[in-house]
Amino acid sequence: MGGNSSEPPWPLLLASAVVCGLATLGGIFAQRFPGLENIATALYATAYLAGGWDAALDTLGKLKRFRLDIHFLMLAVALGAAFIGAWWEGAALLFLFSLSNALEGMAMARTDREIRSLFREAPKQALEVLPDDTTREILIEALVPGTVVRILPGEQFPADALILSGESAADESTLTGEAVPVGKQAGDTVFSGTLNTWGRLDAKVLRPPGDSAHARIIRLIREAQASKAPSQRFTDRFGTGYTIGILGLALAMFLIWHFTFGIPAFVPEDEGRSAFYRAMTLLVVCSPCALVISIPSAVLTGIAAGARRGILFRGGVALENLATIDRLAVDKTGTLTHGELELTGIEVLGGGGEDDLLAVAAALSRHSTHPLSRAIVAAQLKRQAPRLDSSDFKSIAGKGLRGAVGGRDTVLGRRALFAESSPLQNLPDPEPGLTEVLVESGDLAGRLLLRDAPRPEAVDTVRQLRDDGIEVTMLTGDREESAALVGRELGLRDWRSGLHPEDKVTAIRGWREQGERVAMAGDGVNDAPSLAAADVSIGMGLRGSDAVLEQADIVLTQDRLERILEALELSRRCRTIIRQNLAISLGVVVVLGLAALGSAIPLPLGVLGHEGSTVIVVLNSLRLLWSGAFRAP
Repeated sequence: MGGNSSEPPWPLLLASAVVCGLATLGGIFAQRFPGLENIATALYATAYLAGGWDAALDTLGKLKRFRLDIHFLMLAVALGAAFIGAWWEGAALLFLFSLSNALEGMAMARTDREIRSLFREAPKQALEVLPDDTTREILIEALVPGTVVRILPGEQFPADALILSGESAADESTLTGEAVPVGKQAGDTVFSGTLNTWGRLDAKVLRPPGDSAHARIIRLIREAQASKAPSQRFTDRFGTGYTIGILGLALAMFLIWHFTFGIPAFVPEDEGRSAFYRAMTLLVVCSPCALVISIPSAVLTGIAAGARRGILFRGGVALENLATIDRLAVDKTGTLTHGELELTGIEVLGGGGEDDLLAVAAALSRHSTHPLSRAIVAAQLKRQAPRLDSSDFKSIAGKGLRGAVGGRDTVLGRRALFAESSPLQNLPDPEPGLTEVLVESGDLAGRLLLRDAPRPEAVDTVRQLRDDGIEVTMLTGDREESAALVGRELGLRDWRSGLHPEDKVTAIRGWREQGERVAMAGDGVNDAPSLAAADVSIGMGLRGSDAVLEQADIVLTQDRLERILEALELSRRCRTIIRQNLAISLGVVVVLGLAALGSAIPLPLGVLGHEGSTVIVVLNSLRLLWSGAFRAP
């Protein structure tokens, strides 16, 4: 049954089912009156055409490839029922079969609609900023890296871009699931398909629209929909071989009932149950419709539910396997920590106050793109320290910055940049995990202390994972003192420091050799090898490197660690629903099959149980969409 994009739209299938049902009722009514037999037959024939055309087209296509499936079984039973005069029962079978197919198509359309609703229609044109600051409209396809575009309030960003000027906020909910707009200013990155809420921005295109974050997410989801989960491979076995086996069983039972038990081979339906009638019933109840759809429906719904929450599974394998992990290995920088340095303290030796020292440092740092410089400028903006101008700027590789601020010679950087006689050399070494930046401008001197602070949600995430039976291990290239500081802050019981990328891979392989199933979460290029070595790989945020986004089995579009908990909960619920679906579908086949073998159950009852179980497993899968959040962030 259903599931692929080549099938007719569900409204057409539903209309066909309605016509089939009405014609069947009309045939039953006409059959009750003498002289209307031809009209009844015509109505039943209409019901057969309306209810069976889709199954017939599918069967013809499969027969050309020498394959048989459940559509063939349904048609065989319907035609067999007509052969022995059981017209209304064959029509009822096709009605329930076509109705079930339409409902399944409607459910899958709901899943597809949930995915498509994540993305607004991409803009067709963009405003290119010309050298004289005028603009012209160009097609999105014409955008290339380096093109400067202007985005007005209320417009979508046409491509992934770096803001050059202006200030605004971006609604990134379509990519990250986060409803609160994200502040944007010069130096920040914006993503294609997200919305500029209130300010005018000029931005430089970073990559072609076809390679944007928006396009990559759509590509990831489409790839995921096309892939198969481990459990689905189980149901793949129920193809041509199963169909032939059921046909063989029905034929064998027909012969046994007729020759061994003396049941008439062919008699009109109203004169008793024939062996052929019972064989047709056996074919219906043993058709694995519900079994075939039970896993794909759960997987596709799970993928859609995850995408709605900013969790992109690269297929059913990732969706199922995450629930089985015993250990989560995580990179420190950018995963357990923000990945951006933050100012934690200012020490002034003399000549002014803290804001004065920060303003002088920011005046030089504004000319540099070094992470320390970016952190200093961000701190100056956050604290609203005075904005000063600088001149004669010079960057000294590996040491720091030099220039003039307020007419005074100013130096900023490492201790090696300062004279031995400088009072700054007498400052004690910073505590482990802190980075110092020394500043000297005339008689104003001091230092700024910065660190890559742990994410505030990391402690709760680590604790909840441990409560769920999953050990969390930090893998980092930092020195032991910094790793130990972060490890203790987060409540970790295990961390490895001073690791190169190949060391992380060795650690993951070691755990796997011990029988553990390992997931790895990271965001940098150096994490890509260890992501590839893990059973399940998790890429953190769209701001992660392209290597990570291409390698990861799961991509968390919103750069928040607790999304791992939601992904884990979704994976577990999906596996539970798959098991429920398998139990329902297999249980119905076994119970009705045994009943059909042991007694002459009515064909309509077999049809009702068969099609009813199909609808039940589809609705059960849709609970993943209806249930909303999986675990409170």
